[in-house]
Amino acid sequence: MSVSLYAMTCGEITIPFNFLRQDEPGVIRVPMGSYLIVHPRGQVVFDTGLNPLLLSDYDNYVTANAKNDRTFHFSTQAQVSSRLTAAGFDPGAIDIVVNSHLHHDHCGGNILLPNAEVLVQSLEWKHAVQQPEDRMAYRQVDFDTGQPVRLLDGEFDVFGDGSVLCVPTYGHTPGHQSLLVNTDRGRYLLCGDACYLDRTLDDFHLPGILADPDQTLEVLHRIRAMRDSGTRVMVGHDPQSWTAVPQAPDRLG
Repeated sequence: MSVSLYAMTCGEITIPFNFLRQDEPGVIRVPMGSYLIVHPRGQVVFDTGLNPLLLSDYDNYVTANAKNDRTFHFSTQAQVSSRLTAAGFDPGAIDIVVNSHLHHDHCGGNILLPNAEVLVQSLEWKHAVQQPEDRMAYRQVDFDTGQPVRLLDGEFDVFGDGSVLCVPTYGHTPGHQSLLVNTDRGRYLLCGDACYLDRTLDDFHLPGILADPDQTLEVLHRIRAMRDSGTRVMVGHDPQSWTAVPQAPDRLG
């Protein structure tokens, strides 16, 4: 079956560099990537970027710790729904959202795709609902939106034909998953935050934000093996490599 893959930039964020690489000084401005997969049996969005509450209710939505350590670069035009519309797609026609994990910058736009079922690992959901509301990482308003949620336990074949696979990549968070997409232009692994930067697959310098160092390192080795065997790896927040990624409506894959 023919499957098309598109990339979208849904805002940017300036964060401490040590979030991405332990002990790295300074700050870095990184993109918030989202992807659209068009399959004959439905349309899937992988990760949805930031929440529109950043624009309408910043003071109440953003927690005190986040106001101190990050700057959001976001606009109405950068919302996932706006990116889809500008590329000629209907946000209301998205059937499925796959969230890599439930950190605010990966599921904040879920609410903008109102007719989608959300696929998330059950380990991730159980972890997220137990987190305190005074920290920015997990905001219940981002992921508990009233949309139908399908909790996954391990690998999941979205359309049953091997073209779009949810792949557990635990480590960054307890229930992180990536998405493997097979297109007629090649095979793509959408990493989410399983790997932030391209160079991490060469030096295995661990990020400062992770739940389990051993799982994170094992996943990085697995991802590099996939890269070395021909899969194109789309890392989570690399500002350099992202500049070469075609943006919807141009196809990535």
